[in-house]
This record gives sequence, C-alpha cells and structure tokens, in this order.
Amino acid sequence: MSVVTTEKSKTAGAVVDEPVVPVQAGPVDEQAATAEAIAAALDPALVSRLAAQARAQGVQLLGRGGVLQQLTRRFLEAALEAEMDEHLGYDKHDPAGRNGGNSRNGKRAKTLLTEVGPVDVAVPRDREGTFAPAIVPKRSRRLGGVEDLVISLSAKGLTHGEICAHLAEVYGAEVSKDRITAITDRVMDGMAEWQNRPLDAVYPVVFIDCIHVKIRDGQVANRPIYVALAVTVDGGRDVLGLWAGDGGEGAKWWLRVLTEIRNRGVGDVCMVVCDGLKGLPDAIGEVWPQAVVQTCIIHLIRASLRYASKADWGQVAAQLKPIYTAPTESAALDAFAEFSAKWEAKYPAIVRLWTNAWAEMVPFLGFDVEIRRIVCSTNAIESLNARFRRAVNARGHFPTEQSALKVLYLTVCSLDPTGKGRVRWSNRWKAALGAFDIAFDGRVTAGRR
Repeated sequence: MSVVTTEKSKTAGAVVDEPVVPVQAGPVDEQAATAEAIAAALDPALVSRLAAQARAQGVQLLGRGGVLQQLTRRFLEAALEAEMDEHLGYDKHDPAGRNGGNSRNGKRAKTLLTEVGPVDVAVPRDREGTFAPAIVPKRSRRLGGVEDLVISLSAKGLTHGEICAHLAEVYGAEVSKDRITAITDRVMDGMAEWQNRPLDAVYPVVFIDCIHVKIRDGQVANRPIYVALAVTVDGGRDVLGLWAGDGGEGAKWWLRVLTEIRNRGVGDVCMVVCDGLKGLPDAIGEVWPQAVVQTCIIHLIRASLRYASKADWGQVAAQLKPIYTAPTESAALDAFAEFSAKWEAKYPAIVRLWTNAWAEMVPFLGFDVEIRRIVCSTNAIESLNARFRRAVNARGHFPTEQSALKVLYLTVCSLDPTGKGRVRWSNRWKAALGAFDIAFDGRVTAGRR
C-alpha cells in the first residue's frame, strides 16, 4: 500500500497541507493501491457535502450532466496542465519561463468519450506544437477504458448498432457504427500474431471441431470455421487457432489445419478427440502417427437421435449408454449386440452409424476411468462453440470472412475474464494428466521438459 505524504504549499499567504501521492506504474493491483491512496487523500467531509448538495439540488451523480462528468473534466484538465508543466520545464505563470523559448499558446476544446459519458476538456497548447499529452493523446476522442468496453460488448455478441445504442443510453454518447468498426478493427494485428504464435511441443489432448457461419460473398452461404482447442501438459487450455474454410467441412481442410499446427511446433499429440467425419482419422494419422483418434460420443448420440422418432429418444439414449460406459471393449460389444437386436429392424441407420464409427469410438475404453471421463465427449470445445454461436447468431451473417474471424477472435479474448474458469479447468484435469502420463509412456512428462 502506498503511503500518502504531505508537503507544504502557500496559497493566498497561508500554509496548507496538500496530499501528495506517488504515481506508480505497474501491475493492476499496484495501480489499484495507488488509486485507493488517492481516494483516501480526499476530505471525507467535502465528499459528503458535495453528494448532499447534488442530491438536494436534483443533480445526478452519473450520466449526462452528472457530477462525475464534471469531476472527470477537472481531473483530466489538471493532469494535462501538469504534463504541460513537465514538457516546458516550468509552472504556469512562473517568471522562470519568460523569454525561455517555447511557451503556452492557449487551449483547444475537445470532447472525449469516457466511461462516465462525454466530457468536454480544454487541452493546453504550446507555441512550437511539440506538446504530446499522454493522458489524452493527440487525435484521440476516446479514453482507453471505452475502447475496452466496446471490444468487450462486441465479444459478448452485441452488434455494432446495439453497441451504439448502449453507449447512447447508458453514457449519453453518440458513437457511429464506423467508429465502432474502427475500434474493433484494431484487434486484427493482434489476431495475426496470435494465429501464428509458436505452440507447445506436446499436447495430451487436442479437441477439434467446426462451426458454420453465414458469409456474404456474392451471396450468403454457410462457411466452416475450424477450431482446435488443446489441453496443455500443465492442465491449462489453449485455443490453437481459427481457420476459415470454403464449402463444407472436409478431411482435406482438416489436414491443412493440422499440418499448420504441427509446423508451429506441435510434434506430438497423445489423443485427438473429434467428430465422425469421414477421412478425418487418416488425416490425423498422417500428421501425428502416434496419436489416438477418439470419436466424440456426444456427436454419435446426437447423430443417432436424428434417425430416431422423437417418441423413442429416451429409450434409444438409455440403451446406448451401456455401450460407451462398458468396462471393456468386449462388454461394449455385448451391449451393442443387445441394442442391435432390439432396434436394428426399426432404425438400421443407427446400427450402421455405430458400426462404421466403432474403431474410433472404443479407444477410450482401454484407459483409466479418469481419462474416460475427460475425453469421451468434446464438451470442452462444445462450451467454446456455444460462445461462438451466441456471437455469430446475433449478427445473422457477415460481409467478409475477416469480419467473421474478428468476432470469433474477440470471443476467444473475452473467455474467462476472472480466471476462475482456468482454475476449475486445471483442477479437473490434474488426475487425468497423471493417468495420461502412465498410459502414454511418459510422453506428457517429456512435454514439460
């Protein structure tokens, strides 16, 4: 915690104590401590008197014309004057600045969009035009917190029109859609760097899946966006990238995606969990020959129910469960034989579906129960896809492929803002990683070195 000290200053012939708080630049917790010290330096009686006066006169604290807007204006203007003093090397009205070369040259008005609404400030100027304030940069009309707010709202699925309406309703600020677009476009450089960053050498599990978005390229059409989510050797999760394909989802595109992931440093993957796309196991085997391909059980169940009457969903799902929860592959075969005997005549497509997917469905039955629980479905990536779909569905369709990728990237950036989800995820994977290391002959441990 910063210590608030005082220094003596003379005002109108009297000596008063003025609080002096050292400015700190560091992590968020240090900045919060400094901000707390600044707030503690204010006279509580003065704050109470101002709040009571505002309430008595019917002046709101927040929103357009509120007290906080005026306080923000005064604070910003005081900070700008301090920056000008430092730039020129002398205080305002100080005789030391006479005939000293550069000097003050009036002020210019500027309206800033802040988190407390639009604030009109007077920015000081110097004669040589070399003053470049840090708190209110030249040609900037927004403070940093507003840009973070716009990006956060966009990542949560709000359209640009909805963001404009939100800023107008809550902050009384008129912001155009073009300005919202300009703010969100700034993330594209970061996205390119993120998409090409080096990856870990070993991942215990990689979940892969595909979502479809509508893109207007001549005419509106569904386009696949390929997503890969990895579990790290320390139990963390890492979205490896986003790739836009053309046409429908295909094994050839997945081969390109997986090859790019390998070229970014991923030399070994213990298990890849995916849907039952034809040709996908061969593509995975070509990139990582040692990887075990596990078909997503959730995908199999969903595909099975598409072939069944809704009235039979409960029975079909209940009788499929003994297959994927069997203790051994032979027990799963027995359960599948019972299922086939009852349902093959009515739903032969379901039996054929499980028969074709059997080789990629049963690998996890040979592993420890901790591994089974964690990889028998792609729930990990399904939760991510749910966030993607919420952001995508709010917009209907996108004008370009890049605009779709931008929204999905913003969604990735906004995942788990508090960090609590990362802790829960890591705790959930601890037992499974130990089982993985045993089952895969120390390949997970090798990745930690």
